[in-house]
Amino acid sequence: MKNLLFLLAVIFMQNTVLAQEKTAKISFKFETIDYGTIAVNSDGIRVFEFTNTGEAPLIITEVSSSCGCTIPKKPEAPILPGKTGEIQVKYNTALVGPIRKAVTVKSNAETPTKILTIKGMVKKEE
Repeated sequence: MKNLLFLLAVIFMQNTVLAQEKTAKISFKFETIDYGTIAVNSDGIRVFEFTNTGEAPLIITEVSSSCGCTIPKKPEAPILPGKTGEIQVKYNTALVGPIRKAVTVKSNAETPTKILTIKGMVKKEE
């Protein structure tokens, strides 16, 4: 009987340890960047800032945009717990008209896919 209780205690402790596996968590300062109204051919670079609020290193595996007019750039190195990082987005401001694009971020975070948005308006100078 003592052996059975000991075995059950070991199994319970093992399951508890496995349930406490450390994960990365990504927290963005802003999930939408509003360019506002900008002139044609103006600076199209903006930055999404984030923090790894988890307990394991955060690895951004892929960042993609909804069209070729938006070029995202991801950090190459893992982001350690408590540290910050940036995802740079460059929009082609030679295109006149409204901006409404999605940027998809894939990582090893607790929420592995995150959608970010850029919006605004590019106008010709009069």
